[in-house]
Amino acid sequence: MKLERKMNRVKVALRVLGLFFSAGALLAGCTPQFPDYKATAKNTPLPNLRGMRYCELFFIGGNPITKNLYADVFNTSFLNEKADPRDSCPEGVWSKVDGDALAKQYHALKVFKNGPRAWTIDYTELPISPDVVTFDGLQARWFMTVDLPKNIEVGEKGGTAYKPTVGHRNSAMKFDKGKPVFILESPNGMSWVMQAYSMIVDPALTYEGLQTLDKKLKLPPGWKYRVKVLEDDLTIRALNGNALLVQDDLENTYDACFKDGGQQACSINP
Repeated sequence: MKLERKMNRVKVALRVLGLFFSAGALLAGCTPQFPDYKATAKNTPLPNLRGMRYCELFFIGGNPITKNLYADVFNTSFLNEKADPRDSCPEGVWSKVDGDALAKQYHALKVFKNGPRAWTIDYTELPISPDVVTFDGLQARWFMTVDLPKNIEVGEKGGTAYKPTVGHRNSAMKFDKGKPVFILESPNGMSWVMQAYSMIVDPALTYEGLQTLDKKLKLPPGWKYRVKVLEDDLTIRALNGNALLVQDDLENTYDACFKDGGQQACSINP
């Protein structure tokens, strides 16, 4: 009876997370079965990104009982572009990707389909895998791992909203002088600069619509949104292999201008 009650509590916890898998995996945790892409990743420049459409697959592993979860992130940028060089996530291919089947195939707790999205940065450079992996016809490359917040609602629209997390990568992203940046300000005054906007929650969202995004966002108390045209180039770097990330309630993604050990992630204060 005690074991039965324990398993019932486990199942309830998993329903909250949206994760469903076998009882043995529940207790042991789960690690997606991939090569060590981090060890073989090569520093790769990615120019001319602003406005490029892409999508991502999050292969989630870890322990769902303790909620210590992470994800291997695969990104489609500069792939799948036969029809349109600015669209690396064609809807006809993306719609056929079966997250549940991929989770079983790669022994993940869940596969979260993150997209379609479009970049708002102009350039980035980071270690990514040179290997192209095909998932149900969609080509992608390993970009990084991320720690998932313990209070995240995986796969729920808006479930990541305003919950900061850490991305493990050694990256630098650049925003060009004279172009707009789209900024969240958290209650402590920290600036978070949008790296990509999402068409997941609002399929009609466009780059032009980011100018008045504050009219659509459901900002928590103390959070603000603003747009600024840069007077100088802005570079945001990961510090000590970590980047701080957050999403708004439309699942647009932002990088923090944070400090660590006397270093500053942002080259200027936007």
